[in-house]
Amino acid sequence: MAILKLTDKAVLAAKAEAGQRVELWDEQTPGLCLRVSGKKGRTPDSPPLVKKVWIWRYRAADGRQPRLSLGDYSTRHGLKWAREQVEDLRVQVRKPDADPAAERRAAKAAAKAQTLRTFDELADAYIQACENGHWKPRNKKKRERTLEDERGVLKRHIRPVLGKDRIDDIGRREVRAILRGMVDQGIGAQTNKAHQVIRQIFGYAISEERVTVNPAVGFLPLATQKPRVRVLTDDELKAFWKALKDPLGLRLPPAKGEKEGDLVGVGRPMCIVLQLATLLLQRRGEITGMMTDELNLDQATWLIPGERMKGGVPHLVPLPAEAVTLIKEALELADQLEESRRKDGEKPAARNSKPVFPSPRDLTKSVLANSVTHAMKDVTTALGIEGISPHDLRRTGSTALTSERIGVSPFIRSKVLGHTTDAGGGAAVSSAHYDANTYIAEKRRALESWEALLLEVVGTRERPSNVKKMKTAGRP
Repeated sequence: MAILKLTDKAVLAAKAEAGQRVELWDEQTPGLCLRVSGKKGRTPDSPPLVKKVWIWRYRAADGRQPRLSLGDYSTRHGLKWAREQVEDLRVQVRKPDADPAAERRAAKAAAKAQTLRTFDELADAYIQACENGHWKPRNKKKRERTLEDERGVLKRHIRPVLGKDRIDDIGRREVRAILRGMVDQGIGAQTNKAHQVIRQIFGYAISEERVTVNPAVGFLPLATQKPRVRVLTDDELKAFWKALKDPLGLRLPPAKGEKEGDLVGVGRPMCIVLQLATLLLQRRGEITGMMTDELNLDQATWLIPGERMKGGVPHLVPLPAEAVTLIKEALELADQLEESRRKDGEKPAARNSKPVFPSPRDLTKSVLANSVTHAMKDVTTALGIEGISPHDLRRTGSTALTSERIGVSPFIRSKVLGHTTDAGGGAAVSSAHYDANTYIAEKRRALESWEALLLEVVGTRERPSNVKKMKTAGRP
């Protein structure tokens, strides 16, 4: 045991041989110790691998001298931090019957006694805590759209592998294994999303004192993400729009040994969702979550509340004539679905606002955003159009808006898309705090111009002779 006046330089340089432990006690702060442990498994020529932990030994009321771990040494948790921790704890132990080490052991025992034993149980507790606002890592309650995405990642990629594992048995090896398996399957962005979700779930577990180590930190994202550049050509848009208007007869490619593939089972409401995604250039979840009280069809506007927007800010979308027609058709289909349920004896709950695209399983809820992706994949696969997703519809219209075909400024294009970071060349603070303009007139002209071009491309309206075809689409 060595007692010396510790310095930052001495702490940084402290070493220990493999398999050995050295304790450096601070002369300035009685009871504070830096425990340095040498790790085994290195070669003679490699630099020593050490683990440094801050320890504090104190005298309890019953005369015992327990040791309390303050945490691992790091650039953030250096000597100054350790001394401050000791000063705070010294105030606590002066209280009658105070024993921080015993209290910590009791907290750990209580946490282990909880029902959160498997990853599935921990994930359920995490989602519930996010829903009710008990867990707000950024001091902000998570939006339902974000939670929906996290539930989807959990269901598809994480729960099938880790769900039944005990929380205490999950380490970095297990987390890396599941992520590497996703990368090996060619999964990119969702791999990094899964990494993020696992990291957040174990961050919640640490806050609940269920675990002390987060197995999803300490290594970089495993998937390399490339920004997508895919846009649809005029011919692809025409074929896609025609299929959405009449999907009957569309068939998927036949399976091996089969003469013909299965019919594409995409209903009219989902076709309308995809048509609106093409016309309005809004995100899939914003369209599927459309509610009747958000619409003013007399004024041809749609106000998306902030809690459903990615940026958290309400977004006013002007509705071109074709969009109004499609929304009215969707409302009629929703009413027909509700009426059929009423005839079957089901009594839909009375409510002021209804989903424009209700889930067939629960008329009070909207269809899931993920179902849009599945439907689009089936339709485009049947058409032989490769490599596009619902977000590529948004990119296609966005590209057309700022092209010579329409000529909208990038700033107004950002307003149409609902982006909150484009200040139009001015100061961001001015845009955020001193500009309440919704640019409704400019957005309406932009979307009406895009509607006119789109309907000309797909053959619904006659195309003027000066309208040029879009160039070949970029590939991801």
